[in-house]
Amino acid sequence: MVGYDPGSTCVSTAEAAAAGSASGFVTRLLVSPLDVIKIRFQLQIERLSSKNPGAKYHSILQAARCICREEGLVAFWKGHVPAQLLSGGYGAVQFMVFENLTQLVHSITSYGTRDSLVHFTCGGLSACTATVAVQPLDTLRTRLAAQGEPKIYQNLRHAVVTMYQTEGPRTFYRGLTPTIIAVFPNAGLQFSFYNILQQLSEWVVPAEGKKGGNVKNLVCGSCAGIISKTLTYPFDLFKKRLQVHGFEQARAAFGQVRVYSGLLDCIRQIMREEGPGGFFKGLSPSLLKAAVSTGLTFFWYELFCSLLCSLKTADGIARKER
Repeated sequence: MVGYDPGSTCVSTAEAAAAGSASGFVTRLLVSPLDVIKIRFQLQIERLSSKNPGAKYHSILQAARCICREEGLVAFWKGHVPAQLLSGGYGAVQFMVFENLTQLVHSITSYGTRDSLVHFTCGGLSACTATVAVQPLDTLRTRLAAQGEPKIYQNLRHAVVTMYQTEGPRTFYRGLTPTIIAVFPNAGLQFSFYNILQQLSEWVVPAEGKKGGNVKNLVCGSCAGIISKTLTYPFDLFKKRLQVHGFEQARAAFGQVRVYSGLLDCIRQIMREEGPGGFFKGLSPSLLKAAVSTGLTFFWYELFCSLLCSLKTADGIARKER
């Protein structure tokens, strides 16, 4: 179970970090193509319209074909190295902090460890902590995934050096404000809805039918991801727009890139130039990615924790037998 459970053998802090990191690593490998497509949709400024499809990308399949034709299959894993470092680091910090916070709540308050409010608050705080820790990697991943051909950044090291020399150290934390604003409710809703759906499944499914626990974790995680992403999506788009601020090479991929003086200016310009629909560009691939990534994240985390607990139990039994 995700979160501290006083009635069962719980993973240690190090084990939670290891399971979270492994979960993030495997999930990122599988969902990278959807992430690249989502970023491309988020960064183009043209209005999306079926009557006047002036945008370069206007559907998931069309975007996938266009990227593959122009840049090759490997383009779907552009920025994959910083993305893997991002996912591994984010997963480790997030689940480690979440497990510790839920244990702390159990120790010093009267709230139950499966209370939805507890999971919402602890999930949001753990995600904010993880976000601050890995934000530079997220910015690097966005820049590498956004660039078309010819490339301006040849590899991760070249991107770090170039961005630092031309834009300064603060550029690695561009988009942090909308990220923090969005990540707290998004992660909080993920954890709370996952918890609610898990409890609901326990109520609906009889005890003798609970053998498919891994499938249940996957389904509950996917549903939680869709709900949370839909409610907080615009802030993810604002973050991506601000992260490519000053990234002139993105013009090669998107034709033009607007300059925003800050979060409020970004919101005003999108509303004025792209309409309300502009806040939800890339929502379809984002929801698809959220369903897959969130479901897989909880699936792999629960599986890795279960394996770790089994190994600890087996080791304990072996020691007693000696």
